[in-house]
Amino acid sequence: MRSALDDHAASLPGAFMVVQWGDAHVYKVGPPEKAKVFAILGLQANRVTVKCQDVDTADFLIEIGAAERAKYLPRGGWVSFDLNDTALDDLLVRIDTSYDTVRAGLAKAVQAALPPR
Repeated sequence: MRSALDDHAASLPGAFMVVQWGDAHVYKVGPPEKAKVFAILGLQANRVTVKCQDVDTADFLIEIGAAERAKYLPRGGWVSFDLNDTALDDLLVRIDTSYDTVRAGLAKAVQAALPPR
């Protein structure tokens, strides 16, 4: 499952991966000097960390037990999903939502320079 998530995150327009924080695969969107994180695989074992479209959605997912508050990103709607407890299709949608949310938050000039979605 992790390789499918890695492949999907890397395939998004303007996305790239760096290894940081130990051996975590950190996916970013934008030019390297202005890129923003949208997904993290491996910061915690068997988990993917993504940004929700808003804090209320993150709180709801945490409240119903579908996700946990991201361990190292306590603010801004970041949550972590267990790879063993979440369907692949659901995780792919979560990565897409995170990507779209983070991309929309980039400066307009940076957004314009990215390949179309």
